Amino acid sequence: MNRAYWRWSAGAQLYRLPIAMGPLAFTSAAAVVTGSYRLGGVMVAVLVGAEIVGAVPCGRLLDRIGVTRGLVLLLLAAGTAMTALVVAAGAVAHALLVALVVVPGLAVGGLSGGFRTLLGSVVPDERLPRAVAIDSMLFEGVLITGPLLVAALNPAGALVPLAAMAAAYFAAALAVPRAVAPAPPRPAKLPVRNALPWLACLFALGHLVATVEVAPLPLVQRLGADPALAVVVIVVLSGASIAGSAVFAWRRPPAGRRQAAMALAGFAAGGSVLAADLGWAGLLIGAALIGAGTGPLLTIASVRLQRLLPEGRRAEGFSAAFVVQATGFGLGSLSVGVLPLSLAPTLGVVSSACACAMLALLNSS
Repeated sequence: MNRAYWRWSAGAQLYRLPIAMGPLAFTSAAAVVTGSYRLGGVMVAVLVGAEIVGAVPCGRLLDRIGVTRGLVLLLLAAGTAMTALVVAAGAVAHALLVALVVVPGLAVGGLSGGFRTLLGSVVPDERLPRAVAIDSMLFEGVLITGPLLVAALNPAGALVPLAAMAAAYFAAALAVPRAVAPAPPRPAKLPVRNALPWLACLFALGHLVATVEVAPLPLVQRLGADPALAVVVIVVLSGASIAGSAVFAWRRPPAGRRQAAMALAGFAAGGSVLAADLGWAGLLIGAALIGAGTGPLLTIASVRLQRLLPEGRRAEGFSAAFVVQATGFGLGSLSVGVLPLSLAPTLGVVSSACACAMLALLNSS
């Protein structure tokens, strides 16, 4: 990979770090400021909702003003808003604190599509699958590092992790590669029909992964095990995802419908094993099967969307893809909360089967 890719990657991981830190950082700060974790949970929910609402409009903005310039502006806005939140914490009404997280949420919503669009400008097309696979591995590392960093910074003060999140946004703005061609004119429309199978893949990915990431505690409690062992499920899921991405980056198979269908088949098998409640072996095998397919499926869907989306609307298109995946994750999380534990992964299996059927039935170039 060239130097521009690693600079891009530095910016991408830095903007993702606050996302990984956010849930624990907000709840920890709320506990100190208000004496309860409840405000932190509300702030996280509002932040995620703002990300989803702001994703497509911010993507359109990036396409209009240029992705490089737009990313810097969004990152600076997110960093400034987080700084304002740190300054205001403890000194203003709780409702205002909740309102303050809307700004970074709206800005962050466009960062995923913007950085993904920028990736197509810093690596040649033939290296794109490997670049996305490597990025998927690094992202898993960020997801693990974020909560650990919050735990390490909390002894210095409950607001210190929030300040670190603001600093990460500012540092990401400095890392955005500058030597990128200006945005071309916007074409008439997005190729929605051809993109549908790949969006379905992303929805299924978010849907089924959520049932593992959100439910490790009830999954181990179902086995009568110590709740502390819930972390083992997350370690297996993340480890398998990193390994799957590494194998994909090393072997570099075609980013085609057949490879995507194989990953979805692994998803369906893993979800079925989780739903069947086959003891510790079933739990770990199910988590490993889902994790192993996560990186390759994300890579394949991302590369295929790159080839489908018109140059002048890629930020908007990738932002829409982010919304689809986030919606799948949200529905998967909701299913864990309101449905019997065996039924939640079953719905993820249905999502995977539907995505596989769409790959087979819809013509996707």
